[in-house]
Amino acid sequence: MPEPIDFYFDFSSPYGYLAAACIDEMAERHGRSVRWRPILLGAIFQETGGRPLLGIPMKGDYARHDLARSARLIGVPFALPESFPFMSVAACRAYYWMLNQDAGQAVALAKALYREAFGKGQDIDSPEAVARVCIAEGLDGDAIRAALRDPGIKQQLRTEVAAAIAKGVFGSPLIIVDGEVFWGHDRLDQVALWLERGGW
Repeated sequence: MPEPIDFYFDFSSPYGYLAAACIDEMAERHGRSVRWRPILLGAIFQETGGRPLLGIPMKGDYARHDLARSARLIGVPFALPESFPFMSVAACRAYYWMLNQDAGQAVALAKALYREAFGKGQDIDSPEAVARVCIAEGLDGDAIRAALRDPGIKQQLRTEVAAAIAKGVFGSPLIIVDGEVFWGHDRLDQVALWLERGGW
């Protein structure tokens, strides 16, 4: 059976949101599954010297326009949260907590968190905001609040981020197909062609 596609993203990445809206359907058309792997760009930027795109003069203005245009193209709502960029630690912890129980539900939660942040422009920075999204997804509020404080979940996230850095993950979204790296939501068409052709 073919290896899953690795999908690395930060919940604070609007281009990650756009990729998240399309990647499962694209992979399914080619008989692949997707491993969703949230990361923390802040930790990665410490390694690469990067910084948030929208804070870069001129390039940030372009990205704001491009994000809205790209969202219209694929037919998803788009709104930047008032607080942006934001810390995505709580969202990542919630995902890995859910992943330990049910991978399908973890992906559904990731999509719900992304919709809250960039579909509705709402806060998912704070633990309580993340808990609200979890509760809306039918999860136990007390359990998620406890999970966000759990030392084991905190360590799991640190381990995942360290492993991503060791693997050369430098941005969001970053997609790895059979060892081939594609960076950016605008590379999804190339990912699809790679899967169709078996590379080039």
